[in-house]
Amino acid sequence: MAPKSKDGDVVVAFSGKWIAWAHTVVAYSAFLGALLTGLSLHYQKIVQNEYYGYPQEWFPSVSATIGDRYPERSVFQLFIAITSGPRFALVFLWYILTARPNSSLPKFVAGVGFFRTVTCGGWTYVTSTDDHGWHDIFMISYLVATVPWTLGCLALSPTNEKALRYRKIFAGCFFGTLVPLIYFFIQHKVHKVAGAYTIYAFFEWALVLFDVSFDAVTAIDFENFEIVIKDVKGLSRGKYTAIGNVLDQNFAWSEALDAIADTYNGFVFWSTLTSLGLVNADIFRIDFPLWHMGLSGYEAFVMSSVSPFLLGVGPLRSSVIRNIRIVHLLSLTGLFGNLITSPAIRLCAVGFGVFNSCLAWSATWYAERGDKKRLENRIFSWSLGLIASSIAKFAFFTNNPIWPIMHGPNGGWNNLGLFLAILAILRSTRVVATTGGAVEISGKSKGSSVMSSLGLAGLFFGMHTLLSDSSTMILWVWEGYPVRGPIAANGVLTITAMCVGLCMGHVYPEVITLRTRYLLTVLGTFLVTAFSNWFGYLGALVLACFMMSLAPPFLSSAAHRSPGTTFGLAFLFYNFMVLAHVWTVAYAFVPGGPLLREHTDYIMTATVLLLGAGVITSSDIGLPTKVRGRTRRKGRFGGAYHVYIVGLLELVAISVAYLRFPTNDYVPYHKDDKLVTAGVWTVHFSLDNDMWSSEHRMRDVIKELEIDVMGLLESDTQRIIMGNRDTTQFLAEDLGMYVDFGPGPNKHTWGCALLSKFPILNSTHHLLPSPVGELAPAIHATIDAYGTLMDVFLFHSGQEEDPEDRRLQSEYLATLMHASPRPKILLSYLVTKPLEGNYNTYVGEKSGMKDIDPSDWDRWCEYILYKGLRRTGYARVSRSTITDTEIQVGKFQIGAAENEYERINEDQVPAGLRFPALFRGEGVRGHRYHVFDEPRYYN
Repeated sequence: MAPKSKDGDVVVAFSGKWIAWAHTVVAYSAFLGALLTGLSLHYQKIVQNEYYGYPQEWFPSVSATIGDRYPERSVFQLFIAITSGPRFALVFLWYILTARPNSSLPKFVAGVGFFRTVTCGGWTYVTSTDDHGWHDIFMISYLVATVPWTLGCLALSPTNEKALRYRKIFAGCFFGTLVPLIYFFIQHKVHKVAGAYTIYAFFEWALVLFDVSFDAVTAIDFENFEIVIKDVKGLSRGKYTAIGNVLDQNFAWSEALDAIADTYNGFVFWSTLTSLGLVNADIFRIDFPLWHMGLSGYEAFVMSSVSPFLLGVGPLRSSVIRNIRIVHLLSLTGLFGNLITSPAIRLCAVGFGVFNSCLAWSATWYAERGDKKRLENRIFSWSLGLIASSIAKFAFFTNNPIWPIMHGPNGGWNNLGLFLAILAILRSTRVVATTGGAVEISGKSKGSSVMSSLGLAGLFFGMHTLLSDSSTMILWVWEGYPVRGPIAANGVLTITAMCVGLCMGHVYPEVITLRTRYLLTVLGTFLVTAFSNWFGYLGALVLACFMMSLAPPFLSSAAHRSPGTTFGLAFLFYNFMVLAHVWTVAYAFVPGGPLLREHTDYIMTATVLLLGAGVITSSDIGLPTKVRGRTRRKGRFGGAYHVYIVGLLELVAISVAYLRFPTNDYVPYHKDDKLVTAGVWTVHFSLDNDMWSSEHRMRDVIKELEIDVMGLLESDTQRIIMGNRDTTQFLAEDLGMYVDFGPGPNKHTWGCALLSKFPILNSTHHLLPSPVGELAPAIHATIDAYGTLMDVFLFHSGQEEDPEDRRLQSEYLATLMHASPRPKILLSYLVTKPLEGNYNTYVGEKSGMKDIDPSDWDRWCEYILYKGLRRTGYARVSRSTITDTEIQVGKFQIGAAENEYERINEDQVPAGLRFPALFRGEGVRGHRYHVFDEPRYYN
């Protein structure tokens, strides 16, 4: 297609000042990001120098911060790489701005700027450890080139008094800082004065700030430039988009607050919706009916979200729209759940909150259909709410701080969340559309309301099950050690992909056609379902990006159809998908379960087919041209402020990722005694008997028992019914342990996870034979325990009702353990009596394993077995109210010969090999040594 203009069609245009701002923000992010990461992870190490450490030296230098320590170095190098693009563009624009006929100075300064940029890359990526000589050459060259660059820019500065004044200030500060910098360096290096290096560090950081600030002044000069990208052959499909139209608007606090309030309302919606399955699961916790799991009747609350069916009744629809503020306020009952102790009443409160929340948002979209910009803003806010919820869970280790299972003792922010929600509703509903009439649509919309509802159902389900937590798809592709894919801290990439997709759907909806976006979503779905590690996660990022981009057209299309049919059916079909995805793993407890047994592929296929129905009905929907009715005020356009919110949320996500990168420098509790303390605990999905998230309580007892290797069973909470959580992230990062999540949520087990103070060199996940009952997960890990390779097996067998499954599983695991030539421990849930039945397969010649204490006859589920280690102690610790299963703990010495079953008294045991006295007698917080009432020790 030929361009409309003979000079070409303008595709994108934006002010040149954004080049300077991009350079400034990313450059500062490189240095400050590395600083924050270093201070949080390696504070005392990076303030240490060759003469003094903390507390004499208490602030790190630039070189110590961005040097050779991981992950600070990686953070710095990543952002410096990003900075290079704006940096080269800045040098080029400066040359264009200052070039004069018959003048060589602009060319010289541009050459120096190019040289300076290259040398910056040199000392960034060639560290002093790699090659000290070349590192110094690059660094010195960069500093030397700074002098002609600074003076040349001053000489060539255009006649802009404001810019020239700032350049002189920053240049003066830069060169003025060199004097005290050199003085305190001499005080440190020559005179070895304590604390001198800290003062030197402050001047060194000031040098960096002034250097970047000097170049930031170009934003003032580049305001006069407009960068235009033209399509001279008419190949592009996009319409002209001036970024300045979005970002260059005059800032208005009123509109900014509107955007923030709407976004927070979206956050509350997703927080309430994602908590419904969680509190429904809590019902199973009463008196431990997990022993006979099945349908209880409370599952009907899943259908709370079908309230938009009420919008199909005209008078009710008008009433809801006119009283939308009241409906939104009623939805906050879901945030009061933490104040309710009764599981059933709590579920009712959250269900009522979901009922009103779905009703309020559906009515809002329908009511705003007559004003395209207002409708877009509402959709943008609702979608941003999902991203905000995912970031909140990223920051709180997969728990949402305003969920009803959270409160003060376990990190909840319920009161603050409720207070902000009330303010947000009062703000965002002060101006509402009250049009109840019909909207005339230009053109003819294809498809039916039912087809549109199918598309929305696929969108709602996909966003909830895959995007409501940034680590869900990371665990889908996790395959153990050595690490060959993303880790939890890489969840920032998922969030970034969601942000990009959302902006694509709102700001650049025609850059990629809707059908192409759908096909890319299908591709991403296939990759994340069929592949593991980084390649599978690439599919996850594609899915996250393009699924988010489908939200604007799908919801815009749905808003112009019958609201009762479209939104009511959408949430109904969404609920069917929620139940179906739970059926894939809970098939042993529900009617018709075998039809979906272990078939996540069916669920993913159904999801993309539902999305396809939405694409058909959304592709050619017309835009509202005329509204019969009235609005209280002309709709506002807050697109710019939503973009700002996207940027702010992304910065928060990046900051959280910095803080959550693992240090991998963990130390066992009794390294001098070469002791390995191993434990096993069935945690029943990290919900205690009072329905609180139990990670903090679990952390406390694991730490107090000084457990080095911990096996957690029934730990997979990465499903809608469990809130898409991951208990191991908090435990591993807070306790300082390596973690293997075990078979992912797409492997259809109830989960097993391994925590270790020792490096995990290799781990393999197994799904043991389960022809009838639920799948039995296992982990076989090899750890480096004080220089000795040791195997750890973690295993959860099938149910008592499936004896053939348990027999096959015992033979499989016995063969696996017998094949290992290394010292080994089994942490397990065996479902057998001691010395009977399958016990004799797990213990004996077939497996080569020994029971930690064959005389302990009062066991059925949990067992600890071992081989090739000196067993020194064994204890059984009561569960308190965290779960229904005790903690079993064994102590083993590395490098010592196996011992016999001769028991000894505690006073015969060296202090470093003893169990903590804290749990004797009444114990602490409900945890005590029980069954034997004390630990057992062996000679």
